[in-house]
Amino acid sequence: MVDISYLQAIVIGLVQGITELFPISSLGHSVLIPAWLGGSWTTLVTQQDTTSSDQSPYLAFVVALHVATALALLVFYWRDWVAIIGAWFNTIRTRSITTSTERLAWLIVIATVPVGITGLLLEHTFRVLFAKPAAAAAFLTLNGLILLAGEGLRRRANARAESLAAVETAEQVSEEERHRPVVGGPSRSLDNLGYLEAGIIGLFQTFALLAGISRSGVTMVGGLVRGLDHEDAMKFAFLLATPVILAAGVLKIPSLLGPAGDGIHGQVVVGAVVAGFAAYASVRFLTRWFTTRTLTPFAIYCLVFGIASLIKFA
Repeated sequence: MVDISYLQAIVIGLVQGITELFPISSLGHSVLIPAWLGGSWTTLVTQQDTTSSDQSPYLAFVVALHVATALALLVFYWRDWVAIIGAWFNTIRTRSITTSTERLAWLIVIATVPVGITGLLLEHTFRVLFAKPAAAAAFLTLNGLILLAGEGLRRRANARAESLAAVETAEQVSEEERHRPVVGGPSRSLDNLGYLEAGIIGLFQTFALLAGISRSGVTMVGGLVRGLDHEDAMKFAFLLATPVILAAGVLKIPSLLGPAGDGIHGQVVVGAVVAGFAAYASVRFLTRWFTTRTLTPFAIYCLVFGIASLIKFA
């Protein structure tokens, strides 16, 4: 069993804090970065093939980093979460949904169900089968293509909406054309997102169980396809990610108290602190980025790093 050094704890904590929220896959990077560095770093990755995750120090360490990331999201969005939790309890008490915050609370619940069930049933299987450098590289490349596809669909939808608006101004659009459905559709807000649509967006999260597929990235693409703008798609993705990441981490934290945590408690604390601060800085940056920019630069990065990793590890 290989111990995790403090240098490794700092580096992996920094990588986790950034890549969990940037749409470039934290799980993929937790596999690929050590594999690229080689030596004892590569051994950390091979520990993920352990039959039981309770026996893998690296997995226990990564779980602690996930908890730190979720806590950073909770701190950043604490006002939203206070309102959302209060609104959810209010719907239970009144048995009705009357405000946009109450509606958002149930959108989050519905969208969380698919990944919660899938994670409980298949997380270990996906980790053993796909958390390897070559597979992570392939899925990271696929992640880049997914991000590009989402941006393409969003641009087409916006172009058609602008075209229809121009034609309507000239009073030349037919009733049939005005109401013809298009993937992406006109820009919408979270306030009028449907419950079924929230479930579909939640399904996108399940792909993040594959190392190399970004949770925030695919969830944002799901939001863009359903008509959300980049700001709302990002916020919904981060709100959805918070309970999923936190719950998954809390469920596995006890493994740190067993053999997997022996001798690495200090490294866990250091890595978690680094990951938490990096995650908080990342979400601050991304909230500004997506007010005017898109997923395209992240897609290009995933394609370049993914293809380079495929060449090295395939």
